[in-house]
Amino acid sequence: MILPDRRAALVFRIIAVLLMAWGIGRVSGIFDGRPSGVQFLYYTVLSNMLCLVWMVILVVRTLRDLRADGARGWSTPSPRFSAAVAFAITVTMLIYLIVLVPEAFTQNTGYTPFTLTDNLIHIITPILAIVDWLVFVPHGRIRALDPLLWALLPYAYLAFAFVYGGLGGTFGGGTRYPYPFMDVDRNGVDGVVLWIVGLTVALEVVAYLYLGIDKAIAAIDRRLRAGSASTPRGSVSARR
Repeated sequence: MILPDRRAALVFRIIAVLLMAWGIGRVSGIFDGRPSGVQFLYYTVLSNMLCLVWMVILVVRTLRDLRADGARGWSTPSPRFSAAVAFAITVTMLIYLIVLVPEAFTQNTGYTPFTLTDNLIHIITPILAIVDWLVFVPHGRIRALDPLLWALLPYAYLAFAFVYGGLGGTFGGGTRYPYPFMDVDRNGVDGVVLWIVGLTVALEVVAYLYLGIDKAIAAIDRRLRAGSASTPRGSVSARR
């Protein structure tokens, strides 16, 4: 599950940058010659931008370390921030799959999910960020309170969206709310609060699952290293 190989990491990260940029370019209308800034008011696109910028930083860091220290090893400015980015985009994927897709099918909103653009920004980018964290980032660095801190980014977006809409700003289609579960007019204040609390609990469960995975991979890595270090050189030679 872990691969401290900078050559493999570099190839993966360059491909990830291209796919992430493709998704953002498509959803923002840049590739169609009709760029729309309104898309950058959505958490989905902002979290995709976060992933793209972080992945570009990882590419630059990997190139530098590859030249300076060779192919073997990790390349990331911060394993903890890599985990935070993976979680931030996981929120995008889960909200899409748990809230937006069912809403589209049950409410007949006219929105068609699982298009190429949707898949790029809601599924492919999250998978790329998660795989990079799982495979090309050292583990055992996440702290017990980090999953709680990760929630600050989605909550900051909620605060921005409610203030922006409350001051008269509009999102796509002229709506005051970027996502259905935030629609106070339809759900009422109590309904929106329940949605946010429920999603917070569900996402924190996922966040602490990430912490558990991080610790499990680190433990496996330590056992493998200990086993390798305790193997007598003579026995290795004999087996050869």
